Amino acid sequence: MCNFAKIFIKMPNSNFNLTKEKIISFLWQHILLLVSLYFMTLGVALCVRSNLGSSVISSCPLAFTLAGTKGYVPTLSLGTYTNILNVFLVVCQILILRKRFKPVQLFQLLIGFVFGALIDLNMAITSIYVPASIHGQIFEQFIGCTVMSAGIAMEIKCASITMPGEGLPVAIAKVTGKSFADIKIIIDIALVIAAISACLFFFGQWMWNVVGAGTLFAMIYVGAAVKVISRHLGWFDRLLNYNPEFRRYIFGLARFLYSQVRH
Repeated sequence: MCNFAKIFIKMPNSNFNLTKEKIISFLWQHILLLVSLYFMTLGVALCVRSNLGSSVISSCPLAFTLAGTKGYVPTLSLGTYTNILNVFLVVCQILILRKRFKPVQLFQLLIGFVFGALIDLNMAITSIYVPASIHGQIFEQFIGCTVMSAGIAMEIKCASITMPGEGLPVAIAKVTGKSFADIKIIIDIALVIAAISACLFFFGQWMWNVVGAGTLFAMIYVGAAVKVISRHLGWFDRLLNYNPEFRRYIFGLARFLYSQVRH
């Protein structure tokens, strides 16, 4: 019999019930986190499709994606280049925090990978609608920023591992003692400058569909929208505290697997 099975047998019922509830809560929390990431990435995709300027976090990956279509860099998807950026941001955190970097924060890479995969999914879904008029572009940019704000507000409510884009400002704030908000603004500006520099390097011109009026709008609007939307997410708090009925199926499967281990 494996060690896990022995521990399972010796575990008192009260402790086992507590462990069950913790597992259920953890799974439910991260299912809702996945939902919030979906809305965040849907918003990102809509902003990109507006052609008025992408969101801050996707501006640099978008510049490299477009460069890839010209053969200047490897031809990778927007989500893949976003994954590369997320890895870079986590490496920066490790270099800044050193011994203060907690291994659990490496889960940012997993969250970042899911984020990148969902960007590619939503880029495929939104490919059916690319607005032709300026009014359509403005509308899509506004909807994209609003949907992204809702996703960010829900992600904050989930209180799980932070995204790499927020993890780096947190790390710098810890070391410098500066406020997170101030550092976040500086990081966002740095990412936008990097995207502009990439456009100038690869294309010899400022690409307004990468960094444009929509990017500036997102930088101003999203933070304010997150604050407003967060005040109306009481229903999401109740959802987070809900014990889903499918728990009996989860633990029915666990008991079946356990019985197979014993035999």
